[in-house]
Amino acid sequence: MTTTAAPRPGLAPAAIRLTGVSKHFGPVKANRSIDLTVRQGSIHGLLGENGAGKSTLMKILFGMIRPDSGRIEIGGQPATLRSSADALAAGIGMVQQHFSLIGKLTVAENLILGRGSSGFAARWIRSLDLDAASRRAIELSERLGFGIDPSARCETLSVGARQKVEILKALWGGATTLVLDEPTAALSPPDAEELYALLQNLQREGTTIVLISHKMPEIMRLCDRVTVLRDGAVAGEAEVPRSFADPAERQTLEAQLVRLMIGRNRPEVPSRSNHIWPTVLSVRKLTDGERFGPVDLDVHGGEIVAVVGVEGNGQAEFVELLIGLRKVTGGGVALDDTDITVMTTQQRFNCGIAHIPEDRHRLAVADGMSLVDNASIGFVDGAPFAPTPLWLSRRRRARFAAGIVHRHKVRAASIEAPVTSLSGGNQQKLVVGRELARAPRLMIAAQPTRGLDIGSTAAVHEALIGLRDQGGAVLLLSLDLTEVFTIADRIVVFRQGRVVGETSTADADIDQIGRWMSGVDQEAQS
Repeated sequence: MTTTAAPRPGLAPAAIRLTGVSKHFGPVKANRSIDLTVRQGSIHGLLGENGAGKSTLMKILFGMIRPDSGRIEIGGQPATLRSSADALAAGIGMVQQHFSLIGKLTVAENLILGRGSSGFAARWIRSLDLDAASRRAIELSERLGFGIDPSARCETLSVGARQKVEILKALWGGATTLVLDEPTAALSPPDAEELYALLQNLQREGTTIVLISHKMPEIMRLCDRVTVLRDGAVAGEAEVPRSFADPAERQTLEAQLVRLMIGRNRPEVPSRSNHIWPTVLSVRKLTDGERFGPVDLDVHGGEIVAVVGVEGNGQAEFVELLIGLRKVTGGGVALDDTDITVMTTQQRFNCGIAHIPEDRHRLAVADGMSLVDNASIGFVDGAPFAPTPLWLSRRRRARFAAGIVHRHKVRAASIEAPVTSLSGGNQQKLVVGRELARAPRLMIAAQPTRGLDIGSTAAVHEALIGLRDQGGAVLLLSLDLTEVFTIADRIVVFRQGRVVGETSTADADIDQIGRWMSGVDQEAQS
């Protein structure tokens, strides 16, 4: 099925044309005879569920993966891309989901390193003309409206600023086509707005952009055309009008794209329970003596409490204090009336806490291990796959992992495959499934649907609501206000490590939440 709107006059020539591109990884058909044309100066959206083949296709375009068959044309000429260097030389730049910046180096040093051999050391970087590089970085940054200091060390930058540096890296060598893989997955709403403006500026300057995204509003706002992949093949394409005469036309197009993507209509969120159980999490005057607190907060069984705020306002520190990764210097934490303030992380998990980390690569998965091993992480006492405390049954662990893969629709060649063989979204589904399998009293869910497609997001929401309806408590930390308003019962706003506002979702005023987050109310009172 192909959905089209009224054609636009004077279509530009193709910047990229892929014909019959296929790629298999063992029995997994990641790409199946894909045809894709991206017009010069357009923003072309690429939609699809986790594992649909989007990232594989773009890694083929960027020379990171060799296709089994097919033809690639860049600017109307056949291209053989054996490496990322070949792609860069052909004018293709790519920004992947996970940043590749070296934190200890400055922005200018990272930009230079991005164009040099990966085998060169920092000593080689220092031998270059960093002043000239800084001047060029400033010129490019100002022209595009980035506002990036080339002398700043990347480890000190916000997530939004690091995203801009990654884009600068891609443009540094003169890329005319930019591939962005889920660029707003880790961004706060204000950072996402800045990125949208940046992409539109790049398009006005003639840059061609391929945007991989799960976010339908993002696709509808930015893209001129969208291609939908499902099960490694093209399911359909559509033109996206710049404006819609009738809002119903937009809703119809969105619904068609969702059906192309997941093969059915958009899933509905289950109805909510109004029953509130006793307090599960109780936080009193909690502080780390540095960047967080003091904070008082209760989360009851039977409710989902969302913590929102501009990134870097205490959300990460709050989670670390709750799970024992950061030292409490004042106040306390209780779980079901049990004081857990001085407990170890494992002791807290044994008491009934589960945690979906914001950074799954650093805190949730072990890259060198299989799906079976990763599904077992954190079950130190061996349950539910230990016949005795001293022996973990491989067969039971495999069955446990297979259950998570089945229930949460994790796309993998095998449960014995390395977790790195999974797409980012499927890794996230494995982590979410593992943590839900603990049947926790308190689920701390930090960005639980980051990188997930529409169907998988709905499944995670349904699971969290199910835990809540069984009397469990959910603490949701999310940058996605749509997610917050979809499933949260109560919203708490953090700014500078403290609670500055609280409201029920039913009574929430999104403008007021924005004022709390930005500190506008405080400025007006001072």
